[in-house]
Amino acid sequence: MRKLKLQMQVTVDGFVSTGPNDEQKWVTWAWDEIKQEVLSRMDSTDTMIIGRKLAVDFIPYWEGVANDPKDTMYELAIHNVRVRKIIFSKTLQKADWHNTEIATGDLVDEVNGIKRQPGKDIFVCGGSSFVSALTRLGLIDEYYFYINPVAIGKGDQIFNQINDFTRLKLLKSFAYPSGLVLVHYEQQR
Repeated sequence: MRKLKLQMQVTVDGFVSTGPNDEQKWVTWAWDEIKQEVLSRMDSTDTMIIGRKLAVDFIPYWEGVANDPKDTMYELAIHNVRVRKIIFSKTLQKADWHNTEIATGDLVDEVNGIKRQPGKDIFVCGGSSFVSALTRLGLIDEYYFYINPVAIGKGDQIFNQINDFTRLKLLKSFAYPSGLVLVHYEQQR
């Protein structure tokens, strides 16, 4: 069965955004440091799932970047445009973007159905409320957190809806010169 992977920027105090629109003004990208690893991870996926609130800005943004070969994020943009994208929404009726479809059914049934389909692994982009629902339901198989060397004291979290312990097994950790720390966990079943 395919795995559902999450990659997310997070603060040292556990926040993933600072507002209702997933603002991440505090993010330290250090793209030159993490680029090859991120692109390699993306190559292991062929499907992306996204919550509606993030999708309406996320997809057009990456489509724009994919039209500019000089942009430092061009290779990631090409991947994000090329892969199958599934937007989870109760309100959108159709997707106007390239290679995009809408999922409106039960979240557990829809995600498990996608996992059973043939193909590479699945990547979840967010936003924070969508990812919180996925974590609460135990649907994410692997977590890749880029911990930023900043504390913000408030904001959105992704483990704020869980009802019990979520046990994770550390598979890898690595500190970058910029101060970013990658921690890669697998959810224990």
